Amino acid sequence: MATSRSDRSASLRKDGGQDRATPPFRRILIANRGEIAIRVIRTCRELGIESIAVYSEADADALHVRQADRALRIGPATPAESYLSIVAIVEAARRSRAEAIHPGYGFLSESAAFAAAVAAAGIVFIGPPAETLATLGDKLAARRAAVAAGVPIVPGLLMPVGDPSLSSEALEEVGFPALLKAAAGGGGRGMRRVDHAEQVEAARALASREAEAAFGDGTLYLERLVSPARHIEVQLLGDRFGGLAVLGERECSVQRRHQKLVEESPSPAVTPELRTALAESARRIASGVAFENAATVEFLVDADGNHYFLEMNTRLQVEHGVTEAVTGLDLVAWQIRVAAGDRLPPEVLQVQNRGHAIEARVYAEDPHDGFRPAPGRVMAWQMPAGPGIRVDAGISEGSLLPTEYDPLLAKLVVHAPDRASALARLRRALEETLIGGVQTDLSFLRWLLDEPGFAAGEYDTGLIEEAWVDGPPLGSDQVGLAAFAAREARLTLAATLTTFAGNRPERPADRPWAAMARREAVERLRSR
Repeated sequence: MATSRSDRSASLRKDGGQDRATPPFRRILIANRGEIAIRVIRTCRELGIESIAVYSEADADALHVRQADRALRIGPATPAESYLSIVAIVEAARRSRAEAIHPGYGFLSESAAFAAAVAAAGIVFIGPPAETLATLGDKLAARRAAVAAGVPIVPGLLMPVGDPSLSSEALEEVGFPALLKAAAGGGGRGMRRVDHAEQVEAARALASREAEAAFGDGTLYLERLVSPARHIEVQLLGDRFGGLAVLGERECSVQRRHQKLVEESPSPAVTPELRTALAESARRIASGVAFENAATVEFLVDADGNHYFLEMNTRLQVEHGVTEAVTGLDLVAWQIRVAAGDRLPPEVLQVQNRGHAIEARVYAEDPHDGFRPAPGRVMAWQMPAGPGIRVDAGISEGSLLPTEYDPLLAKLVVHAPDRASALARLRRALEETLIGGVQTDLSFLRWLLDEPGFAAGEYDTGLIEEAWVDGPPLGSDQVGLAAFAAREARLTLAATLTTFAGNRPERPADRPWAAMARREAVERLRSR
């Protein structure tokens, strides 16, 4: 029978600390897929923990399935029947005798119902308690908590739009233009801009339906549109004994459709005074709830340097690698240790950030067509390497990208002594990146590094909308064209090898020839 969180924690704690000779858990199930599942698998391996992957029918041959110690099928490709199925995932944890579940990010990572079901099954949820998730998962409740903690919030409503007691005068007090936002989620879904009070009702009908479909809750609230503004977030890590580490801020203002594409730490716009104020506001928010594990407090900062609370994400963020680069910490390892009942030691509570880190997200999407997702099969795959470069990816050459899931291919994280060096390193990393068979956002990322505002660190959340438009012509992306040329070279070579070998599959020893063909194709294209 699985032990409870409290029982397991008591057996592992030694004077309130960790017994480092013993792995925090014997077996962890990872309730996610792709890049983040592989990220957790790697930390489990370092800690001596057996990793259990789950997969849908569409992911039967996915990289995270092959890298885990064990993998269990949980349902069809549709997320609602697999990665969003609480019953299926808890049952998989029971069958595999997992002692804990790591939810990753997205899917069920901020679901209070999931955390409660995991705890009821006698399994440890690697994240905040269900009660905390319930409070902070509701954006309206989180706004009220921020007000109670004395933290400034973006001017707006503290009640749902559509509430019978809501008057037209209250709407006017918010100020326009404004944003209708989903109370139960984020990522741009269920969000609509309104420029006048008369537009609210019509926009509410559309946004509410979208929020209902995405989060199962169509509740909306209204918030003033702060523009221009920068999107800054503060990383927190807390234990159940009151220990709280504030691990610095991340700049997340490069966004399309209210979703992030590039993040960096420290922010080029944050002064020492603002950094102190952001950290203090983040601490106040965390102290007002039963917080433990990892979380991020998100803020908007206006042109005058005023900061406003947006939300608190009670999970690991996609961009956590940026903070890991400047702190030297493994946030996933500390999530696991905190869940097992360990205290955060002084070296975590007092960690000093060093250097500058930038993350660029590589997506299978077309930046020349509104960043529309572009699924397909990856036929050429070459990732950068060298000092200060980290690649987190969930695919490999030959991977098929299912249409049902997020089109994130990889995250390139660079670290250097200062921002100028980090930009140069990221430029090199992008030049070395080669992906063929699917359209990617690499042309946008290369363009971004030369965009004057970004290069100078003087940009805000309107950068893409104002400066990118449709970007440079497709033909200007020579490296992108080389990827497709490399794909053709590889296919031709594979066909030739198969003919000579009597239709045998390609052996590992044949792969250098494929790499040579790719290099030759790239050189021919670049020399034009």
